[in-house]
Amino acid sequence: MQASEMRALRTLCTHNHLLHPTSKPTSLAYFKPLQNPRLYRGIHSTNRRLLSRDPGLAPLSSGSESEASDAAPGVGNVYDPSARWVRSSGGEAGSGPESEARSRNGEIPEERKYFGGGRSSYGGSGKKGRKRSCWVCSECGYTDGQWWGSCRSCRSAGTMKQFTVEENGGGSEKVRGFEVSENAVRTWLPRRAGEERPLRLTDVNRGLNQLEWRIPLYGPFGEEVSRVLGGGLVPGSLILVGGDPGVGKSTLLLQMAAMIAEGHDLGRSAPVVYVSGEESVEQIGSRADRLSIGTEELYLYSSTDVEDILEKIQALSPRALIVDSIQTVYLKGVAGSAGGLSQVKECTSALLRFAKKTNIPVLLIGHVTKSGEIAGPRVLEHIVDVVLYLEGEKHSTHRLLRSVKNRFGSTDELGVFEMSQSGLEAVLNPSEILLSEEHSESEVMAGLAVAVVMDGSRTFLLEIQALCLSSSTVSRQVNGIQASRADMIISVLVKQAGLKLQENAIFLNVVSGVTLTETSGDLAVAAAICSSFLEFPIPSGVAFIGEIGLGGELRVVPRIEKRVHTVAKLGYKMCIVPRSAEKALASSSFGDMLIVGCRNLKEVINAVFTA
Repeated sequence: MQASEMRALRTLCTHNHLLHPTSKPTSLAYFKPLQNPRLYRGIHSTNRRLLSRDPGLAPLSSGSESEASDAAPGVGNVYDPSARWVRSSGGEAGSGPESEARSRNGEIPEERKYFGGGRSSYGGSGKKGRKRSCWVCSECGYTDGQWWGSCRSCRSAGTMKQFTVEENGGGSEKVRGFEVSENAVRTWLPRRAGEERPLRLTDVNRGLNQLEWRIPLYGPFGEEVSRVLGGGLVPGSLILVGGDPGVGKSTLLLQMAAMIAEGHDLGRSAPVVYVSGEESVEQIGSRADRLSIGTEELYLYSSTDVEDILEKIQALSPRALIVDSIQTVYLKGVAGSAGGLSQVKECTSALLRFAKKTNIPVLLIGHVTKSGEIAGPRVLEHIVDVVLYLEGEKHSTHRLLRSVKNRFGSTDELGVFEMSQSGLEAVLNPSEILLSEEHSESEVMAGLAVAVVMDGSRTFLLEIQALCLSSSTVSRQVNGIQASRADMIISVLVKQAGLKLQENAIFLNVVSGVTLTETSGDLAVAAAICSSFLEFPIPSGVAFIGEIGLGGELRVVPRIEKRVHTVAKLGYKMCIVPRSAEKALASSSFGDMLIVGCRNLKEVINAVFTA
């Protein structure tokens, strides 16, 4: 910059100061605080020396220094975005080494510009959060999202200072889900401090009838759901239901809500609240009309605020609360949007505390990820009492309800439903959907065998299909059976039974897309392969139960008596079992069904595949 331009600038600064004595002089130093902070300080001090050299500007220089000394303590080192002002955090004005440093160069030290970091932390908790930068005027407190040469409010030049603000930090207390539910329940069910004390186990169970304690669900649909839950709905429990989109989670809980609201066990209807954050009340009502649900005490509410939900249902004191879904609700004081990790965790904690305090069961619907797991933090499944999964194929109307966690019952139970126009209906005989239809004018077909498996306490009959084809480019294809298990069974048939299967391509399939994971289906797989290879159909009404060893022997499987009872109820004429199980089955009566015991595969072939 030329000397003439500098003289013109000094003259302009003098006139501005004379016209506005209280304003700070305009300085080129204030236009470059970002590019190089050290250069900024050097230019600032040089500017003061230039002012002090001119006799006419000497008072101006001394006045600016006094203003800088007085204003420095007022420029705080902690920015309050709500008040749009920079506040001071410690020490008296004009005292201490930091105030002296500010008076000396007019700057705020770098370490004092950030919350929760640097050599001095003013964030309280020191916990990192999301940060954003803003520019604050040290004169009037005006804030802006970007840097300007002068304040756009008071027009002061060089007063815009940069601050980094940590959101949801700075010592602000985080809202917890337990606190929200505690505040909501405090006015609902007031308790004295003396009542909160440890109780003896005998005192807790005294006078409590376990059969009447649970909320029963009636009808075929209710009995199927109750079996999975362990005998009914436990008061004060928190249940999470997950499943793929469109599988029927909302339909399942809406039908359960209507059944609870009818109150068959109470002899009168009881209020139940169904809260949805995804649908409007009219949309839920339309679905209820399609399902022919007209219960008077079933209340619908559309909201996503947990505090608002707990406040609105207080007047109703419902028998059960249903939230659809946990990924759509939120707490106001928790960081993040609905469905985030912290929101899902805190909302679930709030509803858990509410359920335990009020003894009202809460049922939640949870979204699933691409891998089929509940969306959100893994701790979500640890918080709740019961985790249910509703499964179903895209092109099938049948649905399976499984329990992967149940604090009040077994996780081995399975519920089978069929989706119809009137909602989910219980399937009384699940084996019907797993067996192929009878072919017209034929009671037998080669390559088909029936296996008896168990899932929890339920017994299912599966149909195994096998096809042996010579001179095929494909050696083996397996669907629904473990490939290693199929290889072992084929090898045993070749070695121990003497079947020449080496030059044949073998195809195995389980009807209805079910995966066979139990070893009790080994004998049925071997029988289906023998039937296809020998081209000898297995007569209808024959079932196979047993595990195959490497020596070709048949081994007993667990709960074989219950399996045989199921086969007899379905009207089968013969059941092939290991000979070691005949003694255990001798004391039971199975009607007209014939029990055939075999020691190895050769005896099975002789018993089944002989004219």
